[in-house]
Amino acid sequence: MKLYDFPSAPNPRRVKIFAAEKGIDLELVNCDMSKREHKTEEFLKKNPSGKIPVLELDDGRCISESVAICRYLESVEPEPNLFGNDPFELAFIESRNRHIELELWTQIGTSWVNGPIVGSMGIFEQIPAAKLASDKNVNSFYKRLDREFSFSKFVAGDRYTIADITLLSAVDFASRMVDLKPDDELKSLRRWYEEVSSRPSSDN
Repeated sequence: MKLYDFPSAPNPRRVKIFAAEKGIDLELVNCDMSKREHKTEEFLKKNPSGKIPVLELDDGRCISESVAICRYLESVEPEPNLFGNDPFELAFIESRNRHIELELWTQIGTSWVNGPIVGSMGIFEQIPAAKLASDKNVNSFYKRLDREFSFSKFVAGDRYTIADITLLSAVDFASRMVDLKPDDELKSLRRWYEEVSSRPSSDN
C-alpha cells in the first residue's frame, strides 16, 4: 500500500503513527504541496478534493481522509485495537476524537492560515483578529485538556487510541508551525504529552 504524504503535514502523520502502532508498513510517496502536486490532474484522480493523505491500495483503489484510512487499517489489522472494542467504547472514542478535530484542530487551522508562514506565501488575505481569537481558543482548550488529564490517563480513558494520535499531531503541529505550544504549567497535559510522544510510533 502507498501513502501519499508530505513531511510537515499533520494529517498524513496521523496515518503514519496509526500504521506504526499496528505494525503496518506503508510505502510513502512524497506529494510536494509547496509545488501544488496535490492539485495536479493525476493526483485529483486519486482524490478529487486535492488533499493528502491518500492511501492507494495494491489494486489501485484509493481512500482519502485520515480517519477513513485509519478505519481501513483497523479492519485490515484489528490489533492493537485503537477505535473501540464494544458499542460504548466505539462511540466514546469517536466523540473524543471529534472534540479534538472540531474544537482544537479548527482553531489551530485558523491560526495557521492567518499566521506568518502562510502569510509569507501570499495565498490568502489574512485576518489578524481571527488569529488572535483562535490563538486564545487554542490556549483555552489546552487548559480544558489539562483538567481532563488530571483524572484521565489518555484522551478517551485508560488506554491509547486514535484520539491520542489526533491530539498528538495537533499539539506538535501547533507547537512547531504555529507557535502555540502548551504552557509548561499545564502539568497534566505535559504528563500526557511526554507519555504519548515517547512511544516509538510518534517518531513518524
